[in-house]
Amino acid sequence: MQQLSPNWVILLPIIGGVAVSTQAAINGQLREQVNSPLVAAFVSFFVGTVLLGMLILLTRQQVPSLNQFVGIAPHKYLGGFLGAFFVTSIILAVQRLSIANMFALVITGQLVIALLYDHFGLLGVRQNPITLARLAGVAFLILGAYLINKK
Repeated sequence: MQQLSPNWVILLPIIGGVAVSTQAAINGQLREQVNSPLVAAFVSFFVGTVLLGMLILLTRQQVPSLNQFVGIAPHKYLGGFLGAFFVTSIILAVQRLSIANMFALVITGQLVIALLYDHFGLLGVRQNPITLARLAGVAFLILGAYLINKK
């Protein structure tokens, strides 16, 4: 795939955030319709898998050989497991929490672990040390999550 312009690199996560919040609401409705959080998550992933398969075919992406797939370290397949866990946990939580409350908690968890991954360069990410300013930013976001969830 071709490189994204710097403007898109900044906008893409914002648009992704809109998509994830919208997905949570829609998947919550799907759960009620099918009466199961696991079936709702399965349907969501199935539709996404079909879409990605079509995009791979339409854009003529090179598909790795079976030998290449076998050579991939097992932990690198955990992304699908983590995605399924995330979507299913959101489907379970969205009916009990508001979307804003739920995602304030999600973002809190994301930022705390992201700060540690960055600081230690874990999982192959570029090392970016924890600073007082970054800690203050996370602390304010945690405070924000608390305030959003406060009754």
